[in-house]
Amino acid sequence: MKNYFFYFLLLAFSFTLIACGAYSFTGASIPAGTETYQVNRFENTSLLIEPGLERDFKIALEDLIQNQTNLTLVPSKGDLVYEGEITDYRISPTTATSDNRAAQNRLTISVKLRFFNRKKAEDDLDQNFSFFYDYPATGELTGAQKTTAHEEIFERITQDIFNATLAKW
Repeated sequence: MKNYFFYFLLLAFSFTLIACGAYSFTGASIPAGTETYQVNRFENTSLLIEPGLERDFKIALEDLIQNQTNLTLVPSKGDLVYEGEITDYRISPTTATSDNRAAQNRLTISVKLRFFNRKKAEDDLDQNFSFFYDYPATGELTGAQKTTAHEEIFERITQDIFNATLAKW
């Protein structure tokens, strides 16, 4: 009787492992045969030029895809290709005090994405993504606060890009 119980548990455990192998916890829906991706430079075409912004965004997108899929990053001829422009980098007041001064400012970054799936052309995408970071108007957006702002915005935009291109949300 003990042997049957052991074999039953072993069989149930095996089915569980097999079932989980077909599921991606990130929700990525990667077409069969897709093994590589490339991220081309996202040129900053906004009115405000922020040094290193293109590089930081490219790295953030590469890292997110690398961490949430088993795809391999390649410099060219990728099965999936991400490219585009940073179209807006803007700081604007969002709330005012009683004497008409800004109480809070908002940094907004917008990205135009062109996505090409060489294995499944109907998944190609041309879409804009944008997000913001609010901060007190009493100080300038510099140093560590600017780094934090960029990281938070990039985290949201890259996750939205991932969802639109690979998770199909």
